[in-house]
Amino acid sequence: MTDTTQTVTGAEEPTRASLASMPLGKAITAGLRASMSADPRVLLMGEDIGTLGGVFRVTEGLQAEFGDDRVIDTPLAESGIVGTAIGLAMAGFRPVCEIQFDGFIYPGFDQITSQLAKLTNRHEGTLQMPVVIRVPYGGHIGAVEHHQESPEAYFAHTAGLRVVSPSTPHDAYWMIQEAIASNDPVMFFEPKSRYWPKGEVDLSDPQAPLHASRVVRTGTEVTLLGHGAMVSVLLQAAEIAAAEGISVEVVDLRSLSPVDYGPILESVRKTGRLVVAQEAPGFVSVGSEIAATVAEKAFYSLQAPVLRVSGFDTPFPPAKLETLYLPDADRVLEAVDRALAY
Repeated sequence: MTDTTQTVTGAEEPTRASLASMPLGKAITAGLRASMSADPRVLLMGEDIGTLGGVFRVTEGLQAEFGDDRVIDTPLAESGIVGTAIGLAMAGFRPVCEIQFDGFIYPGFDQITSQLAKLTNRHEGTLQMPVVIRVPYGGHIGAVEHHQESPEAYFAHTAGLRVVSPSTPHDAYWMIQEAIASNDPVMFFEPKSRYWPKGEVDLSDPQAPLHASRVVRTGTEVTLLGHGAMVSVLLQAAEIAAAEGISVEVVDLRSLSPVDYGPILESVRKTGRLVVAQEAPGFVSVGSEIAATVAEKAFYSLQAPVLRVSGFDTPFPPAKLETLYLPDADRVLEAVDRALAY
């Protein structure tokens, strides 16, 4: 597929020496290493993240490099992991927790939503909670039940949490470091199906702040918006549409809470149409919120209703049926055709 990624306006052209090619998973590893090297208060916690290097090998080699007092293998107890991280943050550390799979986060849900999200507000801002919770999420890997979910809307709905999701190795490298540097708790959703494809990382320039959305392909007729693994699907759909003479713009959401609406609204005012795509079920979702806000703030620019393409409002199916459940380029293009028909 041709590279249609747009360079961020105002960014200097990177030198070859500052560029590296790596998969998204290893970009997160490199980002974790950079943060741990820069700040001795940063430590990692999770199930099998030390000797094994994590199920997806994202923390591979870090325990040997930094020691088992900074890369800590924990019991299989998500509530205990998050609760311990809260205590460590109170003591001045900057813990990074790994939740092994998306569907395993629910035992820690109470700690995250009732404690982690609320402690800073409870203390009127005097107590900071610099905790990052890494969550491999989403489908496309043919896994069993509880291993392919997209629970990001629960946390985007929870006041007090920042929620982000990178779609490229470059963003993964920089966003994990920016999340760790944040004094607020950050839910860091990693699209596990994108762990392995390589991409270019500019090691000298993040190119966009943590909570910025950005245009990754320019177009004039329809705006496609998504986050995480869905961005690659949208770029594929945009390329197919271009071959049929349809000009499609693609916006990478990057941050789910807070949402940077500036580039989204600017794009919609130009194209007049918006299709929001996500792997998660559509009902009461991040896509629902964005559709409502765009309809409110760009109503007179819209030439068609905001359309949503999502997973179905059912539990994630067995692996053999995941291709029927997950949005693909064809379902996105069907929505593009509907938007253009108005």
